[in-house]
Amino acid sequence: MKKLSYGICFALLFSCNVWAADLNAIQIETLAKTNLSWDGSHLPSYSHGTPEVTILRIKIPPGAQLPLHTHPEINAGVLLSGELTVVTEDNRFLHLKAGESIVEVVNKWHYGKNESQEIAEIIVFYAGAVDMPITIKK
Repeated sequence: MKKLSYGICFALLFSCNVWAADLNAIQIETLAKTNLSWDGSHLPSYSHGTPEVTILRIKIPPGAQLPLHTHPEINAGVLLSGELTVVTEDNRFLHLKAGESIVEVVNKWHYGKNESQEIAEIIVFYAGAVDMPITIKK
């Protein structure tokens, strides 16, 4: 019994050190923290109603352009690969490269286009409300 107790103690001791070493390797980087969208506009207050989070993975082929649209809810994303240009109706634009984040414009007509030679893949997080659309096409 004594040997079993020692064995358990050693196992716990060594597993804690490995776990602690793994924690030291964890890296956290804030990609975006703001109350402004990418064009400098203030973000609106959150919608009333039951909160609903939507996370989309969007893949835009080379040369493709999304239709003109707007978002009534706050959203933000990270471009995983490729390049993407977002253009507002008044011709303001933001060019994103892989790894960069975007806090999207809200209630403003805009579109995205992929002018690169590879698929633009972006993950977008929408902080909306139940029964509210996240995108409205013109």
